[in-house]
Amino acid sequence: MSSFSTLLLDNSQWDLVLDANGNIARADPPYAIAQDVASAVRTFLGEVYYDTTQGIWSTSVNGKTLGKLPPAALLIELINQTALKVPGVVTVQTVITSFKDRAVTGNIQFIDVNNQTHTVNF
Repeated sequence: MSSFSTLLLDNSQWDLVLDANGNIARADPPYAIAQDVASAVRTFLGEVYYDTTQGIWSTSVNGKTLGKLPPAALLIELINQTALKVPGVVTVQTVITSFKDRAVTGNIQFIDVNNQTHTVNF
């Protein structure tokens, strides 16, 4: 299994969490991998200052402000490609359950290096 840990994020606020000793909490695999997938697909292009190529969301394309969601097939492919970049992820399948009012919901099902299946909802 991947031995990467990550900073634990609160599910409702998507912000750092403190452990019982008041230190920044960490998440270990397999939860860390699922959280990293969720973080990766929530990232806007240019948001990660040390690597502005990360991310799938953008507020503009070629200088034009976006007002609509991209086609569902394109969004699924972008999510799948992004999730596959997370260390420990082997295969990915994204299912969109709602795609309206500029909001997307669904889930990302992935298999990790230990052949375990995980689901991330969005």
